[in-house]
Amino acid sequence: MVQAIQQELTLEKVQQAVNAILKVLVKEDRDSQSNLHCKALNAFMEGDYQTVKRLAASNLSDNFCKSLGYLGGAFKLTPNTDTILAESARAAAEFDKERTLKELGDAIASALN
Repeated sequence: MVQAIQQELTLEKVQQAVNAILKVLVKEDRDSQSNLHCKALNAFMEGDYQTVKRLAASNLSDNFCKSLGYLGGAFKLTPNTDTILAESARAAAEFDKERTLKELGDAIASALN
C-alpha cells in the first residue's frame, strides 16, 4: 500500500521550487532573451501575475510564458500547488530543450559552413 506523505506547504518551500524553475528559464545570457520573455519575466518579478497569464494565453506555443504563467498561482498555497509547480517545471524543461536544440543547430550550421 502506498502511503501519502503530507508535508505542510510554506511560502519558503514554494519559493525554493520557484527559484529552481527560474534558474532553468533564465540562464546567464539574459541579453539574448526575446522582448516577449523580458516582458513576461519583468511582470513576474513585479508580482504582476495577471499580465504573465495574459502573455501565456496569447502566446500559446511559448513554453517560457507558459511556465511563468503557472508559477504565480503557486504562491496561493492551495491543494493544487504541487500540480502548478509540476506543470511549470515541465514547461521550463521543454523551453530549455528548445533553447538547447537551437544552440546546437546554430553551432552545427556554423561548423559546417
